[in-house]
Amino acid sequence: MLDEARSFALAAHGSQRYGDLPYSFHLDEVVALLGPYGSQAQIIGYLHDVVEDTAVTDIEIRDRFGPLVAECVSLLTDLSGASRAERKAETYARLATVSGAAELALVVKAADRLANVRSCALDDRRGLMTVYRNEHASFRRSAYREGLCDALWLELDVLLAVTSGTVDHA
Repeated sequence: MLDEARSFALAAHGSQRYGDLPYSFHLDEVVALLGPYGSQAQIIGYLHDVVEDTAVTDIEIRDRFGPLVAECVSLLTDLSGASRAERKAETYARLATVSGAAELALVVKAADRLANVRSCALDDRRGLMTVYRNEHASFRRSAYREGLCDALWLELDVLLAVTSGTVDHA
């Protein structure tokens, strides 16, 4: 099913790019981070942007990959809004209420954000890094659950602190 999810996502994203790279780069990076969390998390990792960024619907995800995957993808999908701040506020409010099996969406969201922050650090995209840093407190309040994926959060916290200059580099 993991190969099916990857193929489905790549077909849906088509020629979309992740900066200068094919979109598959981002999806593969997220899924690599999700390895320790199991194949279900990895399936969701491949599909996490398809409803938000393509013509794929929640119903298609549910019919093809099941209700839990569809619920998690739906939780990870930003709804329309006038600004990034408005869209993220809505998404974070939804994530803050997640419990039970759907907490898998929170693991995927942490991996997605970490992959994005790593990419910003490597490519020196300071503007986007500033956006992530400014959103981090709200993001963390909504998506962090102790013991769920602490290793992802630790690296994310450190990367954002180091790139802001608030951590001693020695």
